[in-house]
Amino acid sequence: MTGSCKSGNCMMEPDATDRRILEVLQKEGRISNADLAERVHLSASACHRRVQRLEEEGFISGYVALLDPRRLGRTTMVLVEITLTGQAEELLDAFERAVARVPEVLECHLMAGSADYLLKVVARDTEDFARIHRRSLSGLPGVRGMQSSFVLRTVRQTTALPVQN
Repeated sequence: MTGSCKSGNCMMEPDATDRRILEVLQKEGRISNADLAERVHLSASACHRRVQRLEEEGFISGYVALLDPRRLGRTTMVLVEITLTGQAEELLDAFERAVARVPEVLECHLMAGSADYLLKVVARDTEDFARIHRRSLSGLPGVRGMQSSFVLRTVRQTTALPVQN
């Protein structure tokens, strides 16, 4: 890692080897340390130290298993634009706390533009989404309006961030 210090804050930037480690781990999170070390041309102990440092410094925030929504019967994806009645911090906080408790909401983004929030919602089918809409989304604090768009086909989906300069 290379570092730079500005006004007392030292920020470590990942070097080329760290970036290769991050690339491999994004695609193969269960790779053994020995295999990872071989792929990035390091000893196993040096690779392990780098991965630990990347975790400690927050470059790696966690490890997950990516599930197939179709296998779990969640075949309907809906993007929902939410407009609130206002922008007071208390209302935004209340909305965000409440939406975090809706398990079908996979993502929630505060937006600039015509909508206040954009939600990514998964459902079994349109009837299930109607239930989620009626029982969960419409009851969120401060909701003035919702615009739902059903995903017809996912053209590209990834969780891998670009890590090379």
